Amino acid sequence: MRKILFGIIVTLIVLFTFKYCGEKRDSKLVLQENTALIQEQIKNVGKLVVTEGHFSQVFTYENSKQIFGDLIQVEKKALVVVNADVTIAYDLSKIEYTIDASTKTLQILDIPKEEIKINPDFEYYDIQADYLNPFEAKDYNEIKKTVNKQLMKKIEASDLKTNAQNRLLSELSKFYILTNSLGWTLEYSQTPIESLEVFNNLKL
Repeated sequence: MRKILFGIIVTLIVLFTFKYCGEKRDSKLVLQENTALIQEQIKNVGKLVVTEGHFSQVFTYENSKQIFGDLIQVEKKALVVVNADVTIAYDLSKIEYTIDASTKTLQILDIPKEEIKINPDFEYYDIQADYLNPFEAKDYNEIKKTVNKQLMKKIEASDLKTNAQNRLLSELSKFYILTNSLGWTLEYSQTPIESLEVFNNLKL
């Protein structure tokens, strides 16, 4: 009887050991699968998110200088019409992140800054210049430099950057949806993201 009881106990121990090892192996396999799935999602999102805009501006350029002391003042001026295509882009392949399978955490460490590109088209009208004060390459460079500064102010005052950021958050929200569905935690700047609403209100 004692031998039978001992045999039953040994059998139960062996069964529980196999069951425990099997569950542990299955859990590790699931973690590896989830980690690979998250990495694949990051790779798929890692693209260029672009928002486009168009700006127009009429600009008057004037330049005068004194020659022969203060005896003569010579002027030059031009009317410049500028049509500019503007793009604001985020290169999401540059996102810095860590994946911790042991704590089931995806941590976004850094999101790249937006890249603003201005492609202006200049049309010059009513160019007036004196023989002693002609239009030169430095005048055209000064016009381009000034116009770019003014366009940048227009961009800052417009909703173009806000629209670009909204598109960025829309792309990044896929991280929250995925991690949440897998029972993982998404963190940004070491702060857990507990809802999609919190995510959409992030200050980037």
